Amino acid sequence: MGIKLVTIDIDGTLLNSDRKLTEAVKNTINKATKAGVNIVLATGRPTIGVLPLVKELGLDNEHGFVITYNGAMIQNAGTEDVLIQHPVAFEDYLDFELLARKLGVHFHVQDYKSMYTANKDISPYTIHESSLTGMPVKYREVSEMTPDMTIIKTMMIDHEEILDEAITKIPSELKEQFAMVKSAPFFYEILNKNATKGEAVKELAELLKIEPHEVMAIGDNENDLSMIEFAGTGVAMGNAVPTVKEIANKITKTNDEDGVSYAIEEWVL
Repeated sequence: MGIKLVTIDIDGTLLNSDRKLTEAVKNTINKATKAGVNIVLATGRPTIGVLPLVKELGLDNEHGFVITYNGAMIQNAGTEDVLIQHPVAFEDYLDFELLARKLGVHFHVQDYKSMYTANKDISPYTIHESSLTGMPVKYREVSEMTPDMTIIKTMMIDHEEILDEAITKIPSELKEQFAMVKSAPFFYEILNKNATKGEAVKELAELLKIEPHEVMAIGDNENDLSMIEFAGTGVAMGNAVPTVKEIANKITKTNDEDGVSYAIEEWVL
């Protein structure tokens, strides 16, 4: 067997348009796991928003792993022990919170258990992220945030046209110092420079002593680009954005056509 590790994005990839796991996808992942393939979910979601899927797929054991917060954290899927993490420094949080206000966009951050925003008019997209992940939202003034907090991810969020305009005004030097990626039309994620899905897949592969050519990565959006580029077999979903399809080695079916199942059956099993 050539592929030993398969990393799979969740939203728009693993889940269909109704945000559900189909029986075909579950059965294929189960078959691959029994064949000795490491199946790892790699997502922008926080851990709390991944564990129910990990359990449903039967991956909640001490031999499994999850990559969360767009690569900022790698955890054991069974024990939830943190193996590797790349948080955002508190001083950088303060700078980006101020920058978001200057640019006129909403802003929130996440630690292990909660989302925090200093916006009194809490963005509907913050509420959307909360409902999607199961992570509670807490209103916190900047002065109430403390340096002892472990901030895993920061996000500018707003209506697409407002957010896109703001992104063009972020100083280029900041874009070089941090990992920044648009994970949805209304989400712009700002993370530690080392926090990318590609870097996380590389770190995990090294831990497992797996070579890049033995890795398959499947995704649909721009935050999946780095892991698709790293993997020996990079797979774009049929519903992926054009930039992902351009760099992928292979293109599978859409998430409403069991594209993950098709990719694993065809190019792994």
